[in-house]
Amino acid sequence: MKEVTYRSFIGRVRAAVGCLVAAGCLAAYPAVASAEWYRFSDTAMTTPIELEFWTENKELANRVGNDVLAVFHQVDKQMSRYREDSEVSRLNREAAAGPVPVSSGLFQVLQKAREISLLSDGAFDVTFGSVGYFYDFRTGKKPTDEQIRSGLSRVNFRDVILDETNRTVKYRQPGIKADLGGIAKGYAVDLGVERLVSHGIRHARLSAGGDMRLLGDKRGRPWYVGIRDPRSEDRNAVILPLQDVAVSTSGDYERFFVDEAGDRVHHILSPATGKSVQGVQSVTIIGENALTTDGLSTAVFVLGPEKGLEMVERLPGIDVVIIDDQRMMHVSEGLVPPQSE
Repeated sequence: MKEVTYRSFIGRVRAAVGCLVAAGCLAAYPAVASAEWYRFSDTAMTTPIELEFWTENKELANRVGNDVLAVFHQVDKQMSRYREDSEVSRLNREAAAGPVPVSSGLFQVLQKAREISLLSDGAFDVTFGSVGYFYDFRTGKKPTDEQIRSGLSRVNFRDVILDETNRTVKYRQPGIKADLGGIAKGYAVDLGVERLVSHGIRHARLSAGGDMRLLGDKRGRPWYVGIRDPRSEDRNAVILPLQDVAVSTSGDYERFFVDEAGDRVHHILSPATGKSVQGVQSVTIIGENALTTDGLSTAVFVLGPEKGLEMVERLPGIDVVIIDDQRMMHVSEGLVPPQSE
């Protein structure tokens, strides 16, 4: 575990990477584009989707672009809490009365969610929606103390019973509201990359808000990925050269409002308190697949720098960058640039 100041760590990584670019939350910075780089964009799952890939066949490019973007609308129909006709909404209505059959995709996401919940001792918990549904970040509304107390009695990932044999889901008590906002976009990004690979694409970048997959490299050079400064839309906290990985960032700047007391109320809620987590501004996880990195970024945010780093250092193939509320940057061993003699 390494702990460095915001400014000194930026300097070290700038020296190692040799570039600095201004950007948004998570962005990959290509070199000058050629005719063979195709780009598509859309909005789904309440977030912007960006796709960039290399192919020499324009007709194939259009098929691939449409195929990949369609994945996000498909997952939205399955897993959105905002759609009454989604599978998740059906679970929240019916699963307390008995087992509900679900699609293989939703079951896979719930299995991964449970895995990360166990790993983080409940810091990640999809049943946080039992409280989260009382918040409205668009209008600046937060729940009353009574609503929080009532919702917290239904926050327990162990009350979501997964039957692998029959592929069903049951809630152990009424009133549970599952919310997959902390993991579903990562699943969709992974599905999109599977589509790219099935079409023979070997070099691509696919992002959905704070979740990204890089397929291969940038044709002989790395993708340069910027992690946003949580308190500036125009600066990066750090730039990393990456390839063939997933990257997920959770930040307290994504959905928030400032309440009457001047406190920042954001969407990453503690399953223990039902309130916005304090002490962390952003967490970025780097790993093999976005389903895992998406869930882990939320888990580490809730755990905080010390416990979050301890958990990550036990996980092979996973790295993390945490920026706390004192502007201190905490990084896992695998991301620390080598020291010169």
